[in-house]
Amino acid sequence: MQKIQWIKNISRFLLVCASVLACVGSSMCAENGTETESETESVAKMELLGDWKVRVEYAGKTADFDISPAYLTMVTDEKLNALPIFNPNGPDWRKAMPFPGVNAQECAVRYAYLPGSASIKSAKTGEAGCIVFEEGKDYQIYDAWGNVGRLEGGRIAENMPVFVSYQYGKMRIDAVVLTADGTMKVVEGESHVSTPTIPEVKSDEKLIATVWISGRIEKLTEKNLFPLSKVRAYTPMFLAKDAVAKTYGKLVRGERVRILAWGDSVTACGYLPDEDRWQCQFVSRLQKQFPNAEIELIHEGWGGMGSQTYWQAAVGTPKNYQEHVLGVQADLVVLEFVNDAWMNPEMVEKYYAPILKDFQERGIEWILCTPHYVRADWMGLESENGVDDDPRPYTLGLREFGRKHGVAVADAAFYYGQLYRQGIPYSTLMVNNINHPNREGMKLFADALMKLFEEK
Repeated sequence: MQKIQWIKNISRFLLVCASVLACVGSSMCAENGTETESETESVAKMELLGDWKVRVEYAGKTADFDISPAYLTMVTDEKLNALPIFNPNGPDWRKAMPFPGVNAQECAVRYAYLPGSASIKSAKTGEAGCIVFEEGKDYQIYDAWGNVGRLEGGRIAENMPVFVSYQYGKMRIDAVVLTADGTMKVVEGESHVSTPTIPEVKSDEKLIATVWISGRIEKLTEKNLFPLSKVRAYTPMFLAKDAVAKTYGKLVRGERVRILAWGDSVTACGYLPDEDRWQCQFVSRLQKQFPNAEIELIHEGWGGMGSQTYWQAAVGTPKNYQEHVLGVQADLVVLEFVNDAWMNPEMVEKYYAPILKDFQERGIEWILCTPHYVRADWMGLESENGVDDDPRPYTLGLREFGRKHGVAVADAAFYYGQLYRQGIPYSTLMVNNINHPNREGMKLFADALMKLFEEK
């Protein structure tokens, strides 16, 4: 699990930087291509009529829909070969082990487990000698995250198999569609514990809104309603032909180019197939654009760590900055560090300026990726709606650093901020329901990077 530390700074930032955001707002709009024409197209109006009832108004038509809550899955006598000790001081997502049904990549999905639904036994139900264990005496469950572990002094021994029964709810995205005959309908999506997708819409139909059933919730709120709206266009502050001119020239001439992808677990990305990683998607698309070039991609990712950890790693260790970043002698370094998001703009300048100096002295060019969105509460967000502007100081710092020093910025954060306009809750692109993007989430990095290489 990545150790994102910027939460410590977010409250201070939100209080003192509102004026800064206001001042830079106009320049950021120009760079990121905020709409220059008013949104005159029809946008669905959504209104809650009850806990699970939604009214949709669109293009002069109105329809009311009953939305189904998350469907509960019943698990009976699922065998677990052993339970770890419950650690009350552990992180919320890993105080022990998740019930398998609520497990997402490396941790549990919050609020998926139904509290009070579990029973744990020494054998399958009805078998002779079956012991029914007691919560609080033999084991403990952390309800919010569906973590379960044995207790010291209880009857569940180390490496003792147990049989668990429990219930949990999955997420779902339902589509509100305008049909060919001008009526509206709801197309129910397929349930998934962490990464539900919008159901397919027929070619003669139009998706106008989505409803996100964000797990085992008691009722819908405004946070679950996603009317589609105009996606803002993105225009980089610098294009590759200007900011990474040497690399760009080599690509155009069909020469050999060495690219180093440098980052954290999102770059290491051991949880996805190689071809799904952001850097692989980027280089694959870059190769198609410049078919005569010979592009070599080198991966340098360190899960749970940040750029400064590379600086601090001793010479001779696998992740030393001098050897594994500078020593690669790349033509171009593309940096992705969501684990640097504890930095504010001043820190970005302090810690990234020496890196830029090192690169310039060696003729290495640099592209900075702004980070993907992560769990809403980690970002100080109340909702995944209306999140065009990333509130994190680090993202602002990267944009300012790029502007000041003429460094190209691939603004993945901007692309993440537009997902709600497409009816997509951004967290549904996280395979661990926290901060590890799936293939589609990785694609947004590649989209932002390829935007830099557009021919104009």
